[in-house]
Amino acid sequence: MARGLLDQAARAHGGRVIAALAAKFRDLDLAEEAFAEACLAAAQAWPQMGEGGDGEPRDPAAWLYSVAQRRALDMLRRRGVRTRLIPDPPTPPPSAEDAMIDDARLIPDERLRLIFVCCHPAVAPDARAALTLRLVCGLSTQEIARAFLVAEPTLAQRLVRAKRKIAEAGVAFEVPGPEAWPERIGAVLSTLEIAYAKAHEDAAGAGQHAGYAKEMLDLTAVLAELLPDEPECLAFAALVRYAEARRPARLDDGGAMTPLSEQDPTLWRRPLIDQGEALLHAAARCRRPGPRQLQAAIHAAWCARASLDEPAPWPTVLALYDALLTWRDDAVVRLNRAVAVAEVTGPAQALAEVDWLDSVAFRDFGPFHAVRADLLARLGRGGEAVAAYDRALALDPAPAERLWLERRRGQAAMR
Repeated sequence: MARGLLDQAARAHGGRVIAALAAKFRDLDLAEEAFAEACLAAAQAWPQMGEGGDGEPRDPAAWLYSVAQRRALDMLRRRGVRTRLIPDPPTPPPSAEDAMIDDARLIPDERLRLIFVCCHPAVAPDARAALTLRLVCGLSTQEIARAFLVAEPTLAQRLVRAKRKIAEAGVAFEVPGPEAWPERIGAVLSTLEIAYAKAHEDAAGAGQHAGYAKEMLDLTAVLAELLPDEPECLAFAALVRYAEARRPARLDDGGAMTPLSEQDPTLWRRPLIDQGEALLHAAARCRRPGPRQLQAAIHAAWCARASLDEPAPWPTVLALYDALLTWRDDAVVRLNRAVAVAEVTGPAQALAEVDWLDSVAFRDFGPFHAVRADLLARLGRGGEAVAAYDRALALDPAPAERLWLERRRGQAAMR
């Protein structure tokens, strides 16, 4: 039992704790190693807590941080470099552990600081987002490799090189001044997009990255406040609010995922939609269009729907995807666009466009196989659809998505 609690705590709090350690000790490898040591200590100590010997500390994040901080200091003593460390000023009362318990102190400030560090221009562009996703968001190397459609060993090499470059360049562990934001903000936003996509793909909000959806509301609020004249920041903050507003309608009564076109808009959280509207309008007033504004506009088109009696906005969504291709012509955008093509033009044309995409790059990308399976089923090609659903299911989707895929597979098998 305690082992399961530790695994859950490590997934939920690992990114936060590593971010705080890295900000304090200015050493990414040290932060990761110290956190791993803290997890080993927890595996020994936590089973002894509680009356039944299967407990955990009052605040797992604070416990892990406190132990990891001590382990980091021990490692520095062993390395003989503690005299060269320039730590942050001493934490005033309350204690450091109490401060860690207060999420307002740790999130989003420490995490945002490390995001900017990882997105420093000294780091290669293809490694900035990957490094942030690994250290700050706690995604595994395999998950990041799948998100970038690259081989896992290739991604691992990028991470090693990126951390070495940060150490060699002496990058300051701080949120840079406004003059440095333009050269980093693109990488910061790209990173947050991927991290949020991992949280959003879990409709039930029960997976290991589910907590990041809530934290993203906080992070994007801080970014929007820091950069009120940066339309892409405002638009991404709007997108997150539109998407999170729909979360109450994302599961059916059986716990399966509900596709967006079938969600009951009366269940959506209107205050978040209103916040998204205000942010997207503020972005438009900047008169500097960009891809994230178009992405947010796609979400806005859906959130304008008041009930299931209103037609789904597929023609508007397709037009917005067509415009988005002029800014961001990549395989994932084309895959999402194909879903709209199927509704406006028909599944045959959509399947032709999906099959034109690089199936090798999409080999481990579940949504590709799910979209393709749906199109094949709608064209009456049941056997091929079942095979495509099996490919999607083999990639270990989240529970709600698995239920939906299994249901659709069963329907395809009967055709």
